[in-house]
Amino acid sequence: MWLIARRSFAEGWVRLVATLLAALGSIALIAGSLQFALRSQEAVSGGDASEYSRADVLVQGGAVDPEDVYGAPDGRVRLDQLTSRPGVAAAAGDASVAVTASRTSGQAIMAAAEGRTLLRPWVSDPQLNPYQLDAGRAPAADGEVAVVRHLARAGELNVGDTMTLTLPHETRQVRVSGIVNVQGRGAVAAGDLVLASPETVQRAAMLPAGTWQSVWVKAAPGVPAEQLRGELARDLGKAVTVRTAASVRQAQLAAASGEGTTIAGIVGMLASVAIFVGMFVVANTFGTLVRQRTRRLALLGAIGATPRQIARLIRLEALVLGAIASVGGVLAGFPVAELIIRLFARDGFDVSGSDPQTGWIALTLPALAGILVTQGAAWQAAYRARSVSPVQALRSTVAEPRERRLPRLLFGGAILIGAVAWYAVAAAIRASEPPGPDRTFVIALMVLFGSLMAVTGLAVLTPFFVRPLGGLVGRVGTLVSGETGRLAHATVTRSPRRVAAAASSLTLGVALVASVALVTISVNGRFREAGREVMVAEHAITSTARTAEGAPAPVARDVVTKVAGAPGVSRAAVLTQTEVTLVSPAPGGSSDERPEPFAFLVSGAEQKGLRDVLKLGGRPPALATGEIALSSAVMKGQKLRRGQEIVVRGGHGRTTLKVAGTYHDPSHLFADQALVSPETMDRLDTNAVTRAVLVRGGTAEALNRAVAGVPGVRVLDRDAYVDAASQSQTRALRSTYVFVGMALLLALFGMATTVSMSVAERTREFGLLGAVGATTRQLRTIIRWEAATVVVLGTILGLAIAMGTLGMLHIMSGSSYLRPDPPWWLFPVVAAGAAVAALATSALPARRAAAVPVLEAAKAE
Repeated sequence: MWLIARRSFAEGWVRLVATLLAALGSIALIAGSLQFALRSQEAVSGGDASEYSRADVLVQGGAVDPEDVYGAPDGRVRLDQLTSRPGVAAAAGDASVAVTASRTSGQAIMAAAEGRTLLRPWVSDPQLNPYQLDAGRAPAADGEVAVVRHLARAGELNVGDTMTLTLPHETRQVRVSGIVNVQGRGAVAAGDLVLASPETVQRAAMLPAGTWQSVWVKAAPGVPAEQLRGELARDLGKAVTVRTAASVRQAQLAAASGEGTTIAGIVGMLASVAIFVGMFVVANTFGTLVRQRTRRLALLGAIGATPRQIARLIRLEALVLGAIASVGGVLAGFPVAELIIRLFARDGFDVSGSDPQTGWIALTLPALAGILVTQGAAWQAAYRARSVSPVQALRSTVAEPRERRLPRLLFGGAILIGAVAWYAVAAAIRASEPPGPDRTFVIALMVLFGSLMAVTGLAVLTPFFVRPLGGLVGRVGTLVSGETGRLAHATVTRSPRRVAAAASSLTLGVALVASVALVTISVNGRFREAGREVMVAEHAITSTARTAEGAPAPVARDVVTKVAGAPGVSRAAVLTQTEVTLVSPAPGGSSDERPEPFAFLVSGAEQKGLRDVLKLGGRPPALATGEIALSSAVMKGQKLRRGQEIVVRGGHGRTTLKVAGTYHDPSHLFADQALVSPETMDRLDTNAVTRAVLVRGGTAEALNRAVAGVPGVRVLDRDAYVDAASQSQTRALRSTYVFVGMALLLALFGMATTVSMSVAERTREFGLLGAVGATTRQLRTIIRWEAATVVVLGTILGLAIAMGTLGMLHIMSGSSYLRPDPPWWLFPVVAAGAAVAALATSALPARRAAAVPVLEAAKAE
C-alpha cells in the first residue's frame, strides 16, 4: 500500500496539490486563531506585572467591590493616619482616574487589550515605587507625566513629546518626562498608566487635601504583612478596607486569567467555523479525488486488494497530506494571526504588544487538528473507495454508479435532527434564563451550531436536488444554446454527486455571507431606527477616540460651556454615566440565598429640558436630587416597584435613592438601565464619565467653531452619532467578519478546486466531444451551464439556511434587533455574487477543457 500510495503521489501530484492547499488553508486559519487567542490571553492577563509589587498592605477607603478587582474604592483615607504607625516603614497615597490619552494630532492611543488608561500618582519613596525608568526622569511639576512602555510604543511617544489627556472635567496638554516599565513589562493588568505628580492626580480625582482613595503601606522589617493588616484593620475600623497587597495581586491575576480565558473561548468558537469549513472543503476534494480514480481503485480490487486495504490507502494519503499541510499551516498561521490582530486593533482591541507564541500548545494543537481534520474528511472518501467493485475497471468512463438513496436520506435526516436538537437547547435556554445580553449570546451560539449541522445535512442531501434544478437549468440552456445546453443538462443529471460537491461549497459560502449580512443589516437598521426615535438633539459632541468596546471615548465635561453659547443653540445637555452595584434590596428581590451582585449603568442628564434632547419611552418624570428612574427590564428583573427606596454603592460609597418611575430606552444607547439628575450623579460619582454633549439647535459649522480649541473632539449629526454609539453594541458581530471572510475564501477555494478536479476527471469525455466536432466555444458553454446549475442550487440552499438562521435567532432570542426582514436588494446582490464566484472559478477549467487534445483524451484514465 505504501508503494502504491507513493506512486499515486508521484503521478497525481497536481491533483493532490489542490487538496493539500485546501487543507493548508484550513489549518492556517486554525493556527492563526489559536495564536490570536493565546496572545490575547497573555495581553489581557499582563503576566505577573503589578503596581502593588513592592507594597505589603493596601488600606482602601470605604468598601471595595470584590467582583471588580480594578475598581476604585468608594471611600477616602487620610495618609497621615498611617505614616507614623508602629510597624509601618513607608506609606504612599494612591488614586486612579480613567483618562483618554491622545497624540497631539488628536488620534487616541488605545490601551493594551481590554484595559483602560489610568492616571496614577508617581511614588517617590523607593521602598514602594514599582516603576522603573527606561528613559527620561520622573514627573516633577504639574503638566509633566511618565508613561508605561506600551503607551509610549502605541502612541509613538518619546521623552519630551507632548500629548493630550482628556480628564473627566477638562482636557490638558502634558509633556512626557519619562517612560517606565513595571516588573519588566510595558503595562499592568488594569491597562496602561499615565503617572503624574501626587498633587496633579489629587486634583483630577477631586480629593480633599491629604486624602486618597488608597494608601500603599510597606511593613517594617520583621513585621509580617498579614500581622500588619490585622492590626490596621482593628485600629482603623469599618471606615476602610485593609488587604494584603499579595491578595490583591492574586485577585487581579485570577480576574485577568478569567478574562483571557473568556476571550480565548470566544475566539475558539469562531475558530470552530474554520474547522468546520476545513473539514467541509477537504471532504469535498477527497471525494472528488476518489471519484477520479474509480478505475484505478477497481483495478486494485481486481488484482486482489481487499476493501480494507483500499480504504487504508486513502487514509494513508490523507495522513501524508495532513502532515504536510499541518507543517505549512502552522507556519502560515503566524501571518494570519498578525492580520487578525491588526483588524481587531482597529476595533479597539489591541494585543500587538504581546509576543508570538511558540509553545507546544501553539504549535502542536493546530498540527494535530490538521491531521484529525484530514483524517475525518477522508473517512467518507475511504468508505466510498471500499465499495468500488472490480467490474468498474472495465468501464471507459468514470460515470457515477447508481447509489442507494435510503442510506443517504437516513444519514442526512439524522444530521438535520441533530440541528433541531441544538435549536431545542436554545429554546430551553430562553425559557429558563432571564432576558439580557448573556442569554442572547448563548442562544446565538446554540443556533450557530444548529445551522452548521443544517449545512452539513443539506450537503449530504444536495444530490437529490441536482436533477430537478439541473432539469430546469437544462431546459433554459436548451432554449438559449440549443444542443450545447442539452449536452450540459445531460452531464449534470448523469453525475449529481459531482455537481453537488461544488454546489455544497457554494452553499456554505452563500450561507456565511448572507447570514452575516442579514444580521448586520437587521441590527444596524434597528439601531438607526431606535436611535433616531430616542435622540431628539440634532448634534452630539463626542471624542475622536474610542473605548476598548469601540464606542466613542468620554469627553471632558467643560465642553458643554463652549457649545452652549454657540449661535442658534437652544439646549446643550451633558450625558454622563457611571456603574453602581445594588446593595439593598438583595439582587433578584430575595434574601433567602446569597445572589450574584447586580451591577448596572446609571446615566445622568439635566432634567430641565431633557425632552428637548432625548425622547425616552414611558416618559420618566422630572427627577429630583436623590431620585432614580429605572428601565422596565431592571424593575422586572430585580422585582422593584415605584416609590421603593434602594441602596446602591458607587464611587462615593453607599447612597440611598428613591425609585421615582420607570421608562425604557429602545435604542440601548443613551440611558439603557437607569437615569438620575446631575446632582444625584455627583453623589454617586463626581468623576462620572461624560459620554457626549447633546445639542439642540445650531449648525455643524457653528459648533465646530465653538470646539475648535478642544483637541480630540468632533461634532456628529444624529445619524452619525447613533452609528458611532452603537459600535460597542455591535462589536461582537464585527469580530466575526475576520473569521467569516477567511472561511469564505476557503469555501470559494474549495469550490474552485472541486470544479477544476471535476473537469480534469472528464478529460477523455471533452477530448472525444472535440473529436466528433464540438467547438471550443461549445465546450466552454457546457462548463458554464454546469456552473449555472451550481449557482442556482448553491444560492437557493445558502439563502434558505441564512434566512432560517436569522428566523431562529429572532424566535429564540425574542430580540427586535434580529428581524427576518431583509431588504429586497439583498437577494439579487447575493445571487449575482454567487454567479460571479462560480463563473470565475469555472473560467480556467472551461478553457482547459476546451484545449484537451484528442490523443491525450484517448490516454486519459
